[in-house]
Amino acid sequence: MTVSRIPGKPVLPIALANFTDGSDNAMKNASTKVPSPVIGMLAWEGGEEQSLSQLEALPGNVLHPDTFSFPYRLYRIKGANYRTVVEQPSQEVLAGMIAAAKEMEQAGIKAITTTCGFNAFFQQEMAGAVSVPVFTSSLLQVPLVHCMLKREQRIGIITADKGALTPAHLEHAGIGRGTPVSIAGMENTGEFAKVRTDPTATLDADKFIREVVAVAEMLATEHQDLGAIVLECTDLPPASAAIRHALGLPVFDIVTLTNMVYASVAGTGWNHATSS
Repeated sequence: MTVSRIPGKPVLPIALANFTDGSDNAMKNASTKVPSPVIGMLAWEGGEEQSLSQLEALPGNVLHPDTFSFPYRLYRIKGANYRTVVEQPSQEVLAGMIAAAKEMEQAGIKAITTTCGFNAFFQQEMAGAVSVPVFTSSLLQVPLVHCMLKREQRIGIITADKGALTPAHLEHAGIGRGTPVSIAGMENTGEFAKVRTDPTATLDADKFIREVVAVAEMLATEHQDLGAIVLECTDLPPASAAIRHALGLPVFDIVTLTNMVYASVAGTGWNHATSS
């Protein structure tokens, strides 16, 4: 199931969304021409975790219509959900993502990402399946951030579920065993845990942001050598600005990575050509 998501389009709850791949989704307004999407995004199937879909309504979430200034192509993968991606990575889901990525490439998409950082587990298989760049997870930024910092500085990783983020996930994201990282999870915080486990729960957005910041502050308190934070979970970028403000540290997430990749495949740059 595909849709061209564009800035400014209202968000529907997953269970109610009726996505189609048509020109009606390719215009912000009738008088503005919007370029065809060059970024493809592989997402969980809709309809199961209804309470989790409330996180998509927060500005900064990858599925919020105003997070990116450019359109992208969304493709929901049948069978992809918390259990089959985070808890027990599924080869059937991987096959579905590969098929969707190939379809996107044939349709002209220039780079492909996903809406869950735990897809880092499949980074090598996904990148090897198509001829366009694939960045499955914001964790791919960790090696870059490590190169930016002093050797003795540590990188904090905030993840949806610390227990589920294995050494294999880190390795597949290119994070070497010697990379100084400290990991904290959101699984035991109030709001995130509530909407993950209770399909009828109502999210308190302000409290959710405060809880993410509190996890970041805990990392900074426990590790005085903390030099930067990387948010694994694609639901956490709505808190990125608040973390930067609270800690005075750089924060990297799926939004920073997607914007960088978009600039690399679609940025206009400057035309220095001269006529002869």
